[in-house]
This record gives sequence, C-alpha cells and structure tokens, in this order.
Amino acid sequence: MTDVEGDADRLGLDVAEDTHEEIRMSLTGKVAIVTGSGRGLGLAYAQQLAAGGASVVVNDVDQQVADDAVASITAAGGKATALVAPVGPTETARALVAAAVESFGRLDILVTNAGVLRDTVLWKMSDDDFDTVVNVHLRGTFTCVREAAVRMREQGEGGRIICIGSPTGQRGNFGQTNYAAAKAGIVGMVRTWAMELARANITANAVIPVAATAMTETVPFFKQFVDAAARGEQMPPFARRVLGFGTPQDVAGVVAFLASDAAAGISGQAIGVGGDRLALWSHPQEVATAFQDGGWGYEQLSEDFDSLFGQVLQSVGQPMPEPPAPAADKAEKVEQR
Repeated sequence: MTDVEGDADRLGLDVAEDTHEEIRMSLTGKVAIVTGSGRGLGLAYAQQLAAGGASVVVNDVDQQVADDAVASITAAGGKATALVAPVGPTETARALVAAAVESFGRLDILVTNAGVLRDTVLWKMSDDDFDTVVNVHLRGTFTCVREAAVRMREQGEGGRIICIGSPTGQRGNFGQTNYAAAKAGIVGMVRTWAMELARANITANAVIPVAATAMTETVPFFKQFVDAAARGEQMPPFARRVLGFGTPQDVAGVVAFLASDAAAGISGQAIGVGGDRLALWSHPQEVATAFQDGGWGYEQLSEDFDSLFGQVLQSVGQPMPEPPAPAADKAEKVEQR
C-alpha cells in the first residue's frame, strides 16, 4: 500500500483504480482560493485541490513564483489562475474573490495559508516585527474569510473555509510572540465562524500542520529531517510518527478532505497533521475548579492555590522527544556492557 493509499484509507476517501498516486474527490466544478500558494505548503494544497477537480486561484507576492505554481497545476491537467498581491489589506481579499468569480464563475473553497516570520525574543521584538506578522496572518485571514463568506452566502450553496494554524499558536514557542498571537487568534476566529456561518452551510476549520518548509528549515531540531526531504529521501519513523513531521504533501490530503462534500458535517475543529500522524486538538477548557464563599482574595489564594492547582498547572511549548541513537552508537553501548 502506498503512502497516498494509506492516507485515503485513514480519511475515508476513495483512491482511483487507474492510479496509485491520486486521491479522487468530489471537487469537480468547485472553485478555490489558496493564499500564499506559490511554494511550500500552500502550493501542495493548491495542487491537491486541482488534482481533485477544483479550479484554483493561486496567490503569492512574487509574479514568477505564482506563474510557476499555475504552470505546475495546468501541466498536470488542472485549472488555475494567479493573483499577485500581499495578503492583509481588504483590497487584496476583494481582488482574490473577484479573480475567482471572473475566472471560474463562483467561489466554494478558501484556504488561508499566507504567512511570514519575524522571530525574535520579546524584549528585542519591534513594533514592525509584531505588526507585520499579525497583519499577514491574522488580519489577512480575517479579511479574506470575510470577503469569501459574503460571496458564499450570496451564492446560497454553502462553502468551505480552511485556515492554517500552527502548533505555536496552540502551545507557544520561544521567540515567536507575534506568530503565536496570530495563530492562536486564527483558531479562535475559526470557532466563532463555525457558529456564525452554520446556517449558510459554510464550514470553518483550522489545520495545524507540521512539515518540512522554508519556515521549519530554520529550526535546528528539524534540520536533519528537512535536509533529508530536500534530498528526496524518506523521513525516518521517528520524524513521521513520534514527531508527526513530514512533507507538505502529507498535509494536503487533509485540506482537500475538509474542502470536499465528505466533510460537510465537520466545523469548528482544529485538526493536526504531519507525517503519519493525524490528530484532533481540544478546545481550551477548565481542567480544575474550586469554590470559596464570598470569592477569592489574596489571602485565600496564597494559602490554597498550590494545593488546589499545583498538580494540574499546564505546560507550555512543544515537548521534543529525544531522538533515537544512531545504530552505531547502540552497538557500541551494547559492547560496553
């Protein structure tokens, strides 16, 4: 069984009998916008949606990159057009929706993927560092979803909103105040949109990917796996299963599934995916409660807080397991015993 077939089995999708490399879905006739889709994860999403039959509006800030992305889709028999503009301003969101309608007649799917990084610790982060990341990720998601929702509600046939989050937004990460705030905000908006858009049969979900991209190649812990993927090598089980870390193509199947009719009953969810792992993130919820007649003052808190909540204080950051020792090291340790 191929990796693609395995993904299809896990997600309940059908694999075409005439090919082992393509997942067929009910996306024919659908029209999608994928922001930040010139390369990396966004390109994988756009290519997968097009392979499933959707017409795609590709978005990037680089004309050549956008044109190359469109060419890759059309060369494979898909339909695509490009709109080059930075995500964030309302004008870009309106232009993207207009491009979908003018080129393909409608809009059914929006994937908000565009993003940038300006990593540095809190005390060194400038206003521009913060504003740039929040503008692209958070405001860009808001403006694009707002315009898409207006169009989808006018059409009256439902729709799919898929917003890309991050483990950093779920757990935090050193040096990423701006990125963590934006990605956490995206998931919060998704939960709200799931309620607001339900009557219009528009679903809203977040995908939390972990994959080898330009953003993760700068993380030392992932470098060896990113380098392996760049060389076309298969990532080891430790990366794909223990870390849940894989390629952009590993994530694309989940995005296409959420865009399809098969996911009509799924909304307001944060779905993690990477390598061989598929996960459902919980919503924040109370893990312990306590009551005090008259409320809680300083004295009561200083006396009781540790006994009440000390054992259930929540951790922060992504726990990174120790990678397995190389085979040579294991053999040497056995001999030493």
